[in-house]
Amino acid sequence: MPPRRWIDEAVFLVFLLLAFIGLTPFHAPDPLIEQLGAAAKTGAGDTMRQIAYLAAFAAIVLVAIRRHGAKALSSLPLVLLGLLLWCVASTLWSPDPAVTVRRAGLAIVLVVSAMMSVETLGAEKAMKLWRWVLFAVLLINLASVKLVANAVHPAGEADPALVGNWRGVYVHKNIAGAVGAITALIFLFTPRAQWRQKLYDLAVVALALFFTVMTRSKSSLGLLVIATLAGAVYRVAWRREIDRVIALVGLGLVLVAGSVFVASDQGLFTRLFSDPQQFTGRTQIWNAEVAFIRDHLLFGSGFGTFAGTGGVSPLARYVSGWVSTDAANGHNGYLQLLVTVGGIGFLLAMVALVLVPVVQFWRREALAQKTVLFAVFVFLVLHNLMETDFLEGDGVAWVAYLLMLAMLGNLKRGEA
Repeated sequence: MPPRRWIDEAVFLVFLLLAFIGLTPFHAPDPLIEQLGAAAKTGAGDTMRQIAYLAAFAAIVLVAIRRHGAKALSSLPLVLLGLLLWCVASTLWSPDPAVTVRRAGLAIVLVVSAMMSVETLGAEKAMKLWRWVLFAVLLINLASVKLVANAVHPAGEADPALVGNWRGVYVHKNIAGAVGAITALIFLFTPRAQWRQKLYDLAVVALALFFTVMTRSKSSLGLLVIATLAGAVYRVAWRREIDRVIALVGLGLVLVAGSVFVASDQGLFTRLFSDPQQFTGRTQIWNAEVAFIRDHLLFGSGFGTFAGTGGVSPLARYVSGWVSTDAANGHNGYLQLLVTVGGIGFLLAMVALVLVPVVQFWRREALAQKTVLFAVFVFLVLHNLMETDFLEGDGVAWVAYLLMLAMLGNLKRGEA
């Protein structure tokens, strides 16, 4: 290994461990905080967590500048930087500017850390280290179920449906399920030169699938199937132009058929979204978000103000009951972006987080390496329909999305 190269890798590993395990694994939520809801939280964050991320951020920037000089900044997409600046600007109309500044600061730290780390190491080495961390997390999650009480949702949960579901090192089974699904996708689609290596990967896929099933995270399990099919189609169809056209026509037909089905039975969807018990209570949040967006379309409430601001949610005037006090997030990344950063921030986010990657995936270069990233991309884009990942603190799904973007961009620059 070249001199100091191990330092670059060690710094990246520290960042990955902070994001995917954290400083307090197996941490159970404080019952008092849960009882009081979002209004009890201040958004100040954990001091040690902030210090750890800042230390990792400083080290990552230093090694990136040492290796690439000013060119290290080229790894930061301009549209994504524009989105971050808009998040900071929303301090001007935020009901709690201090919280917005802190959370926007964390978003900047995470974006820069992920982008510069991958630029320093290269997409291939970064993926290799990420795989090792995911594998280690998977083994810890599986072993902890028998060894650590908090690795399984205990009796007495506020939501009885959670009892008995596996969550491993994470605070909730939905987070654990998403990590398990991402692990399965990465090990399934990583290109391998030898069949023995692929057999090892398939064994890891089986373990990750088993853990995801035991979390009983329905959204992660369903999206895992869709992302797997999407990755397989991408890998096969993108080899030739005619196959790509056929795949796109097929997708178009599926979308048309879906639209016809929705149009033919609008009453079904009206009933679904008017029933507060559907989608495990998410419809109450979604309806309140839509009502808020109608009145604050351009600017939103301010970045990071959805919950945990020392007061009630911005949705408090649009809904009563638990949604106004206890909802920790919007359970839909797209709606929450509209609520917090408004239509302007939403457009910046869609260009930076969806449109730019789609353009990069459209090209057929480095197809084998892109396939695994495409599967993760599809999973997380769809995951945001049921959960909030985009710009959601240091959530593992958001960090995974940033790593996917960074590796995709690094592959593009490597081809140039």
